[in-house]
Amino acid sequence: MRPAIGSTRAVVAPLVLGIGALLIWQLAVMALDIKPFVLPSPVAIGTQFVDNIPTVWAASVITGTNALIGLIVGGIVGVVAAVIAALLPIVDELSAGLVAALSVIPIVALAPVLYSMFGAAEETARQIVAAIAVFIPVYLNSLRGLRQVRPVHRDLMRATAATPWQATRVVTLPTATPFVFTGLRIASSLAVISALIAEYFGGPVGGLGKSITSAASSSNYALAWAYVLGSIVLGLLFYGATLALERLASRHRPSA
Repeated sequence: MRPAIGSTRAVVAPLVLGIGALLIWQLAVMALDIKPFVLPSPVAIGTQFVDNIPTVWAASVITGTNALIGLIVGGIVGVVAAVIAALLPIVDELSAGLVAALSVIPIVALAPVLYSMFGAAEETARQIVAAIAVFIPVYLNSLRGLRQVRPVHRDLMRATAATPWQATRVVTLPTATPFVFTGLRIASSLAVISALIAEYFGGPVGGLGKSITSAASSSNYALAWAYVLGSIVLGLLFYGATLALERLASRHRPSA
């Protein structure tokens, strides 16, 4: 009974807090007569969101596709690079500076350069930006997890004459799995944010970022916030999908 109560509380509490925040927001806009260009009301944003669901959906599909490609590519490259760095310490030492440099590259500077390289009519630049943003947390968390294997387990694999790859597959990767999914959960939101921000600096017309700037430039601020709401929903869907995948994987993982 207690687990059920705890699960219900975990769902109800955020909902109550969210509804309360929206009510305070609506009342503040009405009582203080806040202008729409400063902050539209939740009712106005919700109305625009409902009235423009087809366009919000179309923009979300474009941004979501770029974010998904970036998440898959960046996640795979991050895990593979972490495995190689864990097996070969020299690779870890040589790549430390490169990883640090990638982690501080501003999207504002990177996106226009990639557009000039791959063409302003291609989505490739946005996908690369998302992949780079995903790579960093996945690589760092995976590498940390790969280093968590107990010495007794390593000694056991050596005693059985296991090859480095066999030790990695049987012992190291299962131990690192929770860390890998932690990196993916962080990266899932970063993929959406990065793909969306990259849309501000060129590329094809489409996506949530372009829609937000277009609505804001035409002074339709409630619609711009409706697209922001769409990006929030998209980010939550990505986070929820990675969380569900993590729980599915942990359900089939034997306990230590």
